[in-house]
Amino acid sequence: MPEPDFDERSVAATGAGGVNQGAIAPTGTGGAMDLALSEGATLDKTPGGPEGTGPAGKARSLWGDAWRDLRRNPVFIISGLIILFLVFISLWPSVIASGNPLKCDLAKAQLGSRPGHPFGYDGQGCDVYTRTVYGARTSVTVGVCTTLGVALFGSALGGLAGFFGGGWDALLSRITDIFFGIPVVLGGLVFLSVVTSTTVWPVIGFMVLLGWPQIARIARGSVITAKQNDYVQAARALGASNSRMLLRHIAPNAVAPVIVVATIALGTYISLEATLSYLGVGLKPPSVSWGIDISAASQYIRNAPHMLLWPAGALAITVLAFIMLGDAVRDALDPKLR
Repeated sequence: MPEPDFDERSVAATGAGGVNQGAIAPTGTGGAMDLALSEGATLDKTPGGPEGTGPAGKARSLWGDAWRDLRRNPVFIISGLIILFLVFISLWPSVIASGNPLKCDLAKAQLGSRPGHPFGYDGQGCDVYTRTVYGARTSVTVGVCTTLGVALFGSALGGLAGFFGGGWDALLSRITDIFFGIPVVLGGLVFLSVVTSTTVWPVIGFMVLLGWPQIARIARGSVITAKQNDYVQAARALGASNSRMLLRHIAPNAVAPVIVVATIALGTYISLEATLSYLGVGLKPPSVSWGIDISAASQYIRNAPHMLLWPAGALAITVLAFIMLGDAVRDALDPKLR
């Protein structure tokens, strides 16, 4: 009588209740081996091993691993909630502050907390609470726009210099050395002192002008490292164009350090805007800025400290939130810290 094949033996191993009492797995030599029910069920349900780490499991990308780590990081959650709140009040400040930040009453100058005005009044009789809420719009706008400009401009120059090398790389290195030698605050005093505009764009333009060299150096080094990988050399051997290699293979694997540095630098740009406004060369009235309010309140710090406390506290919390967010992103995207 001929020996039953694999399917017949599997059916024979099935009990009366229709439950497989054993599992048959083929071996590398063409034979078969019996597995326990639990082992067979495990292979059926999780073919790739625990969490898909086996040979048949779906591999996770760097961004997938980073997002999984960020969701479990309390620092990221706390800083993210603070930043979402700041973005919300920047877009819709009237939701939590119904007053006008430019409406002042000298009869109430330097008064403390009052019903409906929890932060008191400043030296001109303006509501400190309303001005603090509306000041978030200026700080977030300056920080986000400056970061985007610096990241795009610096990444483009640094990435191209790192990819092509040669004379372009040497020229960019010398230009960045020149910009690194310019003191930021002194440069702001010289550059912005001749600007009469009361909008945020001259301040943003100045910070982009002096901020791009740092991102350019980070992008240059990251691109130089990425273009030496095997998959880039394979794409080059297959005839891929420079633009395809740069955009499809190098940029996605070189952008992580740029994101980390830009996220941390965003808080620095917010504090720099407040510093320049405090010195009188950044934003100017009637613009509402934490730096302007801190500058106006500094001479009343003994008689009315609440005028300085609230805008300075809001500035410190905002800068700290972005720095914490940058640290969390760095920990998630840096494979050496895993």
